[in-house]
Amino acid sequence: MTAILIIAAAIVLLVLGYVFYGSWLAKQWGIDPSRKTPAVEMEDGVDYVAAKPAVLMGHHFSSIAGAGPINGPIQASVFGWLPVFLWCVIGGIFFGGLQDFGSLFASIRHGGKSVGEIIADTMGSRAKKLFIIFALLVLILVIASFVNVVAGTFASTNVGFTTSPTGNETTAIISLGFIVLAIIYGLLTNRLGLKTAPATVIGIVGIALLVVLGLNVGFALGRVTWIVLIGAYITIASLVPVWILLQPRDYLSSFLLYAMMAVALVGIVVSAFAGTATFEIPMFTGWSTSIGTLFPALFITVACGACSGFHSLISTGTSSKQLANERDAKPIGYGSMLIESALGVISLIAVGMVFTKYTGGEFGSPAVAFASGIATMFGENSPAFHTIYALLTLAVSVFALTSLDTGTRLSRFMFSELFLKEGEATYKDATGIRKFLAYPLTGTLLMVVIGCVLGGLSLSQIWGLFGAANQLLAGIALMAVAAWLGNVGKNNKMFYIPMAFMLIATITSLCMTVIAKVKMIGAATAAWGDWFQLIFAAAMVVLAVILVIEGVQTFTKQNKAKAA
Repeated sequence: MTAILIIAAAIVLLVLGYVFYGSWLAKQWGIDPSRKTPAVEMEDGVDYVAAKPAVLMGHHFSSIAGAGPINGPIQASVFGWLPVFLWCVIGGIFFGGLQDFGSLFASIRHGGKSVGEIIADTMGSRAKKLFIIFALLVLILVIASFVNVVAGTFASTNVGFTTSPTGNETTAIISLGFIVLAIIYGLLTNRLGLKTAPATVIGIVGIALLVVLGLNVGFALGRVTWIVLIGAYITIASLVPVWILLQPRDYLSSFLLYAMMAVALVGIVVSAFAGTATFEIPMFTGWSTSIGTLFPALFITVACGACSGFHSLISTGTSSKQLANERDAKPIGYGSMLIESALGVISLIAVGMVFTKYTGGEFGSPAVAFASGIATMFGENSPAFHTIYALLTLAVSVFALTSLDTGTRLSRFMFSELFLKEGEATYKDATGIRKFLAYPLTGTLLMVVIGCVLGGLSLSQIWGLFGAANQLLAGIALMAVAAWLGNVGKNNKMFYIPMAFMLIATITSLCMTVIAKVKMIGAATAAWGDWFQLIFAAAMVVLAVILVIEGVQTFTKQNKAKAA
């Protein structure tokens, strides 16, 4: 019954947060449904494409979810269920939701431009350049981390098609089919004029057929081959018009996520009344665990389940270019984050059903523990166990691939912005070497190659940095939106505490990493990964401190102007 009470409390609190706090934010900022959005005013058929609310919700939710709200809460579960539950709920309502909604709103008021442009508007061009460099470093970690995750869930020792597929081979063939299905959906709705409802039915039927196919036929390749193919795929996916692949793929994949959450909720009820599984996590295990001390480790590790800087890049990079009406900013920007917080709590409950096995090291990754935990709710020896396990593993890999698609497109936007001067809209307006560097393919290839090479080396070294870098980005994004709101005379006080907390927690974590790696180097026990973490963490701290100084100066000027 503990699991039922936890999820019920989470749902009630998150709904109340959406209804009351989300609506208050929309009123404070002046959401205006009559105002034209960049997707309408600047439609270009490639990046600026107005999407139906349900389709954009699917894209945004699938992109921000990825594997984060599954991996993070499960890793943090070693602190006990109460700290993770509280941070998912409080963080989602007052930190993550605020950042996502605020970033989306600020971007649509800046022509669908990135956080970098928002910073340029209030803190100057130097701060903008520094932020873009910072964001690109984070995106390299995003690409590297998720390339490794996806390749790991696809990789096999076999080669070619097989009629007795392993879980990885099943996941691989369904994921490949999913890409084809998304392209078909995009053509049906955007070129043949098919309405969303019938096209959605076709898409869901297509997903069901792909699952049936994948459970009987698999496709096998080695890990390195998959990394190369994934790199080629995300390069192409980031360059083609959003209506061909990004919008339809993310919309259809969102149904997998909704289904996954529905299955989990049913499993929680079944396990409570049928006794098929027991919730094993203690309420609180202590202030210090295997992953570090509660502060800052909890707030770094949970990541997407409560607050994630990557979300701000999605809100200002792709979603703001597809938002058809400002009234949809609240459900898409704020609502999606709260659903993700609910998924974080579901992940916590899932690992709770297999907690002894998880802490005993029986699972290769949090995603495997998640799938096993939910499948266990229906009975470890039940006929449904293996089917549910395979479907949940598939869902996790689909979302990781979705985040890769979006992350690569974001890196293309931001890499180009880095080399454009004020007044230059695209690479065509630039000259000389800047025109070459701002060309979409240049930045895409560079980011993909670096990300895939790092992803092929060592996930543990990369993932160790991703959490802190991602959360630090959240603190800077909160600062950027707060500065802009203050500049245009709107209430920004709700940003101060979340902004300060995220900056302190993440800079503390990165400084702890720097100190630890310096000690290892001094003791001559450092490997290449330790040097990598040291250099990356130090660069992040320096960039963040400079940006924080710029932000403090901006807030000081604003307060003096108000006083005057």
